[in-house]
Amino acid sequence: MLTFELVSPERKLASAEAEAVTIPGMMGDMTAMSDHAPFLTTMRPGVVVVRNGTSEDKYVVTGGFAEISGNVVSVLAEQATELPSMEAEWLDGHIAEARKLLDEAGEERKQAALQRVNDFEAFKASL
Repeated sequence: MLTFELVSPERKLASAEAEAVTIPGMMGDMTAMSDHAPFLTTMRPGVVVVRNGTSEDKYVVTGGFAEISGNVVSVLAEQATELPSMEAEWLDGHIAEARKLLDEAGEERKQAALQRVNDFEAFKASL
């Protein structure tokens, strides 16, 4: 069994026991289970899925970090909300903000800004 913690700057969103946690890592989705090797990853916009038996809780994150250490998964999200309560306007606002940052980015930040726009648009298309 894992201990799962989801924290955003505004509040602690979740704390639960889980059998598995799927994280939208920067290099692709990954699933942590009991006794996982220690791991730290940045996250792209996507859904964190917390599984316990037949139940699943889903949380939308806009990015951040995830740390896996033994039987603890800690997600430090830039922003997070429960998937059922996410509204299209919330996601569209983040896409618009990412596009604005892309337009304003200098050459050294252009690739990262473009990746963020692409990540948000791919996430929206997957819903």
